[in-house]
Amino acid sequence: MTVADETDATLVTLDQVKADLMEVDAHIRASLNWDYGHRDTRIHKLYEKNKDAQWNATHDIDWSYDVRFGADLTEHGAGVASFVVGNESPVPAELLNNFRWEYQAWMVSQFLHGEQGALVTTARLVETVPDMDAKVYAASQVADEARHVEAYARYIDEKLCTSYPINPGLKALLRELLGESRWDIVYLGMQVVVEGLALAATRLASSGFGDPIITSITRMIARDEARHIAFGVTSLTGMYDQMSTAERAEREDFLLEAIHLMSKRFLLREVWERMDLDVERGLRFARHDPMMFGYRQLLFQQVIHVLRQLGLLTPKLRDLFLSESLARPEAFRTIV
Repeated sequence: MTVADETDATLVTLDQVKADLMEVDAHIRASLNWDYGHRDTRIHKLYEKNKDAQWNATHDIDWSYDVRFGADLTEHGAGVASFVVGNESPVPAELLNNFRWEYQAWMVSQFLHGEQGALVTTARLVETVPDMDAKVYAASQVADEARHVEAYARYIDEKLCTSYPINPGLKALLRELLGESRWDIVYLGMQVVVEGLALAATRLASSGFGDPIITSITRMIARDEARHIAFGVTSLTGMYDQMSTAERAEREDFLLEAIHLMSKRFLLREVWERMDLDVERGLRFARHDPMMFGYRQLLFQQVIHVLRQLGLLTPKLRDLFLSESLARPEAFRTIV
């Protein structure tokens, strides 16, 4: 085979990938900053930490463990699917093992899709934020997100050998963020909401999933996510004190939609459908089961905490968290 033949054989054309693309038209304002002076800000310190905390998905994870999709629960641990054990469960006892694996495949697939969303939206921040320290840190986060995509994709392709499409709620939020021209709203959607949920979910997954490969991946990624959230909080702190009532109302409307979309994400519709179970029963179970209720509360705790720090935890948002079973009333006792 000639060099030209080899190149042609490996070339990926737009026509080949177009079926899997989500394309979003966006009108944004790019910003360059010619001030390269001395850096001693909190964001620059986060950037220094980020450089020291880099890891390599190829060398720092032991990929040799034999993950066998569908293996008996006792091999990897039954804890992952413990919330569907019981008389009210929509999952028959004989399908519990299958559900455990489908749930893990769904969860890791959504992690992967979210990381690609973070990859692209954080790259957008490099272009649009006016502060040089924020540009540099965002660029280092883009490298983090690329590594996260690599690790999750390899785990799905080589170990699980099955995947789920992006959840409609996450897809809708990413589409909105990619079309957004205001960089602080991109921060709110990705660094606060999506990354906040990812941090909680990966920490839970690192202790709940059974095999050592996904446990290692989620633990390493959780450390990165903590820095990413700190980047968002540091960048946005004090910003909303200076905005008009109308501008703050626009941010509130965005957050109401984003949180509602992410709430629907955790009802597991795709899993109920793939397993050919009673979908409506599954959705009711996911909404009302005490363990699922508690799981959603754990996930959204971080988001509530950050919104409180930023001065954006409004009564409307409080009511949404409560009405969608994402928090208990005591989480909002500090709101006047």
